[in-house]
Amino acid sequence: MASEHPAQGVAALMLAAGYSRRFGADKRRLVLADGRSLLAASLALPCSMLEEVWLVLRPDESITELGLPASIKLVQHPLTAQGMGHSLAAGAERLLAESDADCAAIFLADMPLIRRDSLETLLTYANADKIVLPSYQGKRGHPVLFGRDFWPQLAALSGDVGARPVLQQHPEAVRIVELNDPGVLQDIDTLADLIQL
Repeated sequence: MASEHPAQGVAALMLAAGYSRRFGADKRRLVLADGRSLLAASLALPCSMLEEVWLVLRPDESITELGLPASIKLVQHPLTAQGMGHSLAAGAERLLAESDADCAAIFLADMPLIRRDSLETLLTYANADKIVLPSYQGKRGHPVLFGRDFWPQLAALSGDVGARPVLQQHPEAVRIVELNDPGVLQDIDTLADLIQL
């Protein structure tokens, strides 16, 4: 599934261990108009552009059960149910131990509309000592690229605040890239979001 010219040195880490409480059902399994699940649609871009794709799932799930490519590397941890910080920590811990990448692109499982050229642009800024944030009309979105230098701090996260503490501690390393792509902001949190999609 990888493209002919994958970006070297960047691994994708998709966070998909949430329980979709605001949505009211497991939105990852929602079938979109093209027949793919929301999770599969969100994974399509990183799988097509990056050689190494890691997926954080709940402890009781499997990649085959969700109908996903076997090439995806699975991350599971009992604490991921307690919030995004725990999911990020579990993923960063595995990356530190098993990946040679210089940078990790953090994707969310409910964001299928990010454009290919947006990811291509972000990848040009990827570096071990940088944090790259996409922005659309001044609002920060995803994927966020964290250089390897910051992975130990990601691995220490907990709770549900995500990576905000790491961003706040290293403002000098943050590069905000303004993109003409509303897809970097559009996630599916409610039925209204789905209808809009």
